[in-house]
Amino acid sequence: MIAIELMGTASAAVDHALHTLASTPLAEPAPKGIDTSGVVSFFASKIAPILLAVLGVIFIGRASRGEISKVLTSSAIAIIGLAFIAGAATLFFVGDYLINLIFE
Repeated sequence: MIAIELMGTASAAVDHALHTLASTPLAEPAPKGIDTSGVVSFFASKIAPILLAVLGVIFIGRASRGEISKVLTSSAIAIIGLAFIAGAATLFFVGDYLINLIFE
């Protein structure tokens, strides 16, 4: 008789514990990776125009002092640098495409 009452009490305690565990919310899933799209768009929309404006002011200042050859050289270097950056971005997307093509 005592064993039956003890089993009933234990069963009720286990039922209460399982109900409590089932009602607790689960933790948020861990992030899978770093989301860099926001960082890249921030640099492209905020930082790059400021840097280009600074370069423009420097070029105008040099041109007003008569240093046209230095302005042309600096402008050519800046254009080549932008071409390298655009090429690197293109290679990033081409590489991503090739990886997806090979491993999927």
